[in-house]
Amino acid sequence: MAPEPPSEVQIRVSSRRSGKTIHPVDVDSTSSQAPAPVPAPASTYSPVSFREIKHLKNWFPWLIPSFVVANVVMFGITMYVNDCPKNSVSCVAGFLGRFSFQPFKENPLLGPSSSTLEKMGALDVSKVIHKHQGWRLITCIWLHAGVFHILANMLSLLVIGIRLEQEFGFVRIGLLYLISGLGGSLMSALFIQYNISVGASGALFGLLGGMLSELITNWSIYANKVAALLTLVVIIVINLAVGILPHVDNFAHIGGFLSGFLLGFVFLIRPQFGWVSQRYVPPGYLSTSAKSKFKMYQCILWIISLILLIVGFTVGLVLLLRGVDANDHCSWCHYLSCIPTSRWSCNTQPVSCLSDQIGDQITLTCSNSGKSSTYMLANATTSQIQGLCSQLCR
Repeated sequence: MAPEPPSEVQIRVSSRRSGKTIHPVDVDSTSSQAPAPVPAPASTYSPVSFREIKHLKNWFPWLIPSFVVANVVMFGITMYVNDCPKNSVSCVAGFLGRFSFQPFKENPLLGPSSSTLEKMGALDVSKVIHKHQGWRLITCIWLHAGVFHILANMLSLLVIGIRLEQEFGFVRIGLLYLISGLGGSLMSALFIQYNISVGASGALFGLLGGMLSELITNWSIYANKVAALLTLVVIIVINLAVGILPHVDNFAHIGGFLSGFLLGFVFLIRPQFGWVSQRYVPPGYLSTSAKSKFKMYQCILWIISLILLIVGFTVGLVLLLRGVDANDHCSWCHYLSCIPTSRWSCNTQPVSCLSDQIGDQITLTCSNSGKSSTYMLANATTSQIQGLCSQLCR
């Protein structure tokens, strides 16, 4: 008599993040409506080979560390160009030579002057609009205002980015990071048009937004779903709340987060385990039923998010290039970036001074506050006068 077909085997994939192993196991006959088949003779069985599932494999993270190195190198180049001893009256950590920092009163983050950041590619809306320097929307995310700024951003990037790159690969996470950074710059440019902006915070918030949408679109594979969602939401809310402090560009955070949230539905969608299992059933075994690769709600979220991204970026760029100030159409939106209190002011007007020079004596008067001060400075350069003005007006 002909041997009976081999017993059906399913591939079980662990849904927990810590392990992505596959286990061929016999289906419990009590859970099936069909009668249990008679196993074939031992001679007809072949050893089960464990195969890596490419849809769930761990990637080697190299892009995120490369981004960190690139940011650190750019900060070093910025400090070299800044050359504080040559362009300022006083410096912090003078033993570092031309890598020393601007005075605390001018830059409390231990970094370069605003004029140096502008020279290196900081986001300056007037130059984007009137001088067609749209590249500043991208270059600004590779610059940082100081040591504290870059340390906070790069540590966050390593913690968040490496895990995402291990799970989704360098292409998707790289695109998520860069497009979110552009989204953050675009939002910032529409609302903050009188100061320069730098930093990778928008791109970082894009990664956080992507993590949230990935949790939502791949909801069924998670254990402890509600706990994971609440933890992530608390982290996002705390980080956005920090943005209401002065001198923090919360519009870049919000724009990056919204971009990353929508991009997560597009880039970080995972196939159903049932579909993955039937793709990797060992030869000689039959699959119980055909499974679609994605669930219906995943496809709907993918389409809606893609449409919103295209429309949002298109409208934002058109408004920016037309010189639209979004604050003119939203009287309360400025509170999203800074809430004034008795302890700090949210004045974002650009700093300027009137100068009067007699010999080596220079008198500066701050146009914003009316404060004035006299300095003795031989052969004063424009950079030195700008630095003194910045310190006087703060």
